[in-house]
Amino acid sequence: MTAVERYTYLCTGCPLGCRLEVDAVEGDIIEIRGFECAKGKRYARDEHTDPRRPVSTTVAISGGALPRLPVRTADAVPKDVVPQVAVALRDVRVRAPVRRGDVVLTDVLGTGIDVIASRGMVALD
Repeated sequence: MTAVERYTYLCTGCPLGCRLEVDAVEGDIIEIRGFECAKGKRYARDEHTDPRRPVSTTVAISGGALPRLPVRTADAVPKDVVPQVAVALRDVRVRAPVRRGDVVLTDVLGTGIDVIASRGMVALD
């Protein structure tokens, strides 16, 4: 008989911050406990099977009021590729003007997720 493995997570799906427990056998979830809402249950399942994180950082911008432009991924990327996303954005350079929501990098690392501007920046020229 295969042993039940217990994993614990802290839910960030809502302000409650539930302490979640996931019991699994050979990676398959058999029970989720500790959630106070549907978001918590979904968070536990997703965190156990496919953990993802949003990425927020800045990229260089020329011709704008500031030297850096805040950007973020349009959706969360797989947790294990977060460091590579940061490296990929290190060399990205954009030119002002930029509007909030403009795509700065399409399909980052083949994830199907775009990197977008978190704010607009007018051109100074």
